[in-house]
Amino acid sequence: MGGRGTFAAGNNVAFIYKTVGYIEGVKVLEGMGKKHDLPVEAHSSSAYIKLYPDGNFQMIRFYDSDHYLTTEIAYHPEKDLDISRKPILHIHEYKRDNFKDRPKRLLTKDEYEKYKKYFKKELRWQPNQN
Repeated sequence: MGGRGTFAAGNNVAFIYKTVGYIEGVKVLEGMGKKHDLPVEAHSSSAYIKLYPDGNFQMIRFYDSDHYLTTEIAYHPEKDLDISRKPILHIHEYKRDNFKDRPKRLLTKDEYEKYKKYFKKELRWQPNQN
């Protein structure tokens, strides 16, 4: 998967990810070769998941019908949201016309309930949790 908009514009590029499993019907991807984030555009799926090497949830990305990244839920420290430096679930919402503008915020209770099926276990989503 290439640069932002490459696949969406009809320009196919070599795959740099492989599917290593599924969680709740969503492909779990792993980068081939060097360390990789999840793709910024989807070839055919509406979401992809990435796990840490120990098998724990790292992030899920959701894509619109035009293959563009719209939402990312990630699990890592975010000092702007929680000063403890512990991993915490949070959301980045992407804008198609300004990819670098991706505000982050904590999940709401409803969002946590909606997405927890992808996490495989309970994850910290509020700053006052252990």
